[in-house]
Amino acid sequence: MGVMERVASRRKKAVAPVETGAATIPVDSLLRGDCIAQMAALPDACIDMIFADPPYNLQLGGDLFRPEGGRVDAVDNDWDKFDTLGAYDRFTKAWLTQARRILKPNGTIWVIGSYHNIFRVGAALQDEGFWILNDIIWRKANPMPNFKGTRFTNAHETLIWASQGEDARYTFNYKAMKTLNDELQMRSDWVLPICGGQERLKRNGTKAHPTQKPEALLYRVLLACTKPGDVVLDPFFGTGTTGAVAKRLGRRWIGIEREESYIEVALERIADALPLDESALTIMQSAKSQPKVAFGTLVETGYCQPGTVLTDLKRRWQAVVRADGSLAVGTDSGSIHKMGATLQGAPSCNGWTFWHLDAGEGLKPIDTLRQTYLLANEP
Repeated sequence: MGVMERVASRRKKAVAPVETGAATIPVDSLLRGDCIAQMAALPDACIDMIFADPPYNLQLGGDLFRPEGGRVDAVDNDWDKFDTLGAYDRFTKAWLTQARRILKPNGTIWVIGSYHNIFRVGAALQDEGFWILNDIIWRKANPMPNFKGTRFTNAHETLIWASQGEDARYTFNYKAMKTLNDELQMRSDWVLPICGGQERLKRNGTKAHPTQKPEALLYRVLLACTKPGDVVLDPFFGTGTTGAVAKRLGRRWIGIEREESYIEVALERIADALPLDESALTIMQSAKSQPKVAFGTLVETGYCQPGTVLTDLKRRWQAVVRADGSLAVGTDSGSIHKMGATLQGAPSCNGWTFWHLDAGEGLKPIDTLRQTYLLANEP
């Protein structure tokens, strides 16, 4: 049995169409083909959230080389090429028109892009009637340098988050975001590393996709703006980051992709993704303290998995890590600092040194995870 057959057999049990009014939608499945045509086939108002990573229309001219002579693995795929800016604008309007139709009245859309396209996409969003809620700056902790030395290092991408209208209701898990950020309000500038290491998917030693997004980015987006069971659509599915994270967080997903080489990688990846335990998915409803790295960052980047059991050095208490970075001890829950203080009856607590993880070599403070993260993501 080949990879595709194994993946298909593993997915058959999980896929169940969801009723939406009189129609059904194919949740937890990847639709092959053109995104505009596939969205046009979906019923009205059936999707809770759309995450779109459209072609950036980079308009790269010629090869780019590193100072030592190595060729830079840049985006030169046909799917990113448009003859004119007008052609790109018509494409953008077409898929956004369908996106607006299939989104529920309380649904939201996220679009990510670079300076090459995000301003045109932002104008098109407003022209279609979407109401922009935030622009998020994803500041890359480890960006690719500018090899020619002719411009500033391009160290960020922009995400636009929009609702169906100025007065539309929408999901925003404010308290979960605050908890994820060690009980400070989550800001609109997010420092996260680009996709690399073991997370970077490869085929025959080369990148499976040139612009694979880190799971930490999608983790934060989905945790912020969806609820368990919500249906998330990604019309530019690529290697399936949205689907893999949606499965982990108990959300339903629909992907659309036309490139067969990406489809095989995405299906295999999602089949191997492990959903979180239901108790770990419970998100905080709460509020104090902020070191350089929030504990929630370690959770969303995979350095500490939801469901992990932490203990104090004397093993008096055990706490379960939740998806938003909060800890649960019995019926109580809070941040690493708040729970440490509450259990000791103390006014405050440094959760980084109070809570420990048994890594098979004895107990180690969770601060060691923070240091490992910092070392791995040095600028």
